[in-house]
Amino acid sequence: MEKIDVKKEYPLLYRVSHKEVVEVDVPALRYLMIDGMGDPNTTPEYAQAIEALFSVSYVTKFAVKRGSVGIDYGVMPLEGLWWADDWSAYTTTDRSQWKWTMMILQPDFVPDAVIDQAIDQVITKKNIDAARKLRLESYHEGRSAQILHMGPFTEEGPTIEKVHEFIDQRSVKRGKHHEIYLSDIRRAAPEKWKTIIRQPME
Repeated sequence: MEKIDVKKEYPLLYRVSHKEVVEVDVPALRYLMIDGMGDPNTTPEYAQAIEALFSVSYVTKFAVKRGSVGIDYGVMPLEGLWWADDWSAYTTTDRSQWKWTMMILQPDFVPDAVIDQAIDQVITKKNIDAARKLRLESYHEGRSAQILHMGPFTEEGPTIEKVHEFIDQRSVKRGKHHEIYLSDIRRAAPEKWKTIIRQPME
């Protein structure tokens, strides 16, 4: 059986240095997505969204492995798009006003029908109702700036500022603040958390 590390297919997007901000051209990628609003630390909707995303992604993975495609691959990391209608709510950490789209990349070789079946299975057999809100969508960021942040989420500020300064010297920001969570925060110490910070630019 063929085994694929999908992250290795996109080394510039998932193997990111913490030493300097770099510019990348992000192609259109297919994600399983779910939208919501509120503090990710306290809003039940957020925890339910994450459960739905990972449940469907793992059911899909095993269906692909056992099915006619016959490919074994690792489920991709959780990613998040973050914004607020009033940007000051985001920069002043008024998390109750934060809006988010949480998502997990789905490899190109995975048929849409398999993902649809996985969603139905998670709803009916695992009783995860939040899976009803999931959607499969192509997301194209294009020209972007990114860097790896090492440490807790609460200390991302200076890292984000580096990305914004990099863009301001070359262009203007556009789109939504994007984070890619490479660490399992349930197991790793906060100082070892690895998060890719990405921001699209004109």
